[in-house]
Amino acid sequence: MTPQPTVWPALRYDDAPRAIRFLVDVLGFEETLVVPGSAEREVAHAELRRPEGGGVMLGSTGGPDDGVHDAMKPGTGAVYVVSDRVDEIHRRVRAAGAEITLALHDTEYGSHTFSLRDGEGNSWTVGTYRGA
Repeated sequence: MTPQPTVWPALRYDDAPRAIRFLVDVLGFEETLVVPGSAEREVAHAELRRPEGGGVMLGSTGGPDDGVHDAMKPGTGAVYVVSDRVDEIHRRVRAAGAEITLALHDTEYGSHTFSLRDGEGNSWTVGTYRGA
């Protein structure tokens, strides 16, 4: 059984429904919770989890100010995703036409990895390195 995430990167998107589709269909996250928002805010709160562990929270920009998260701008986040399926994810990212910012390669510390930007500019790195 995959342990519950204890660290949740938080991201904001102008088009959160589109971002959710990309993260699910291309990067392999699973929707666990999507709370609809008001007319100004299509997604008030969403939680996506990785079958291999971990998760992210996200929501739409706009709507009533709720503090620090509404001050976040799209395209300013960076997230590292650990996966044993890097090549498979890389193929999906290329097929989706996402911008690959660092080519697929092997590092001197043993990771098989690449980096990309999602449709709103957030940086994602996918690799096999699980940390020291």
